Amino acid sequence: MNTAASETQATSTALPRRALLGGVGAVAATAALTACGASTDGGSEAGTADGDLAATTTAPPGPDAEVVAAVSDVPVGGAVMIEDKRLVVSQPVAGDFRAFVAICTHSGCNISGVEGDEIVCNCHGSRFRLDGTVAQGPAKRPLKARSVEARGTDLVVG
Repeated sequence: MNTAASETQATSTALPRRALLGGVGAVAATAALTACGASTDGGSEAGTADGDLAATTTAPPGPDAEVVAAVSDVPVGGAVMIEDKRLVVSQPVAGDFRAFVAICTHSGCNISGVEGDEIVCNCHGSRFRLDGTVAQGPAKRPLKARSVEARGTDLVVG
């Protein structure tokens, strides 16, 4: 009788333990799949009729945002290079600040500077408008945009 009772007890405790472990495994698998799933931040690049890609913009500046320049450093209708940050910051019209990664979208060369109202890459002659769009090729895609905002007298990129 002891043998039959111990077999019944072993069977009844083993089944819930297996079910528990199976449930834990299912939860872990669901968590892993959720972490690997598609992003919902709208970060995909949209194509245009001629195959150009839209500029990519990151999320608005958050708590880890960084001051990159003073508002007064960026002329209206012009731009400035911030070489140590690999950025170009422009102000196409008063109060409208734009920031771009200072890498040409043609072949990955560093942007070489700003001439008047154009952002210039001397590698192959590409030129970009103050809004980051292509003014002259061979580049076909706009510069990659970064979020920027004026906070008091500072320009903050996040």
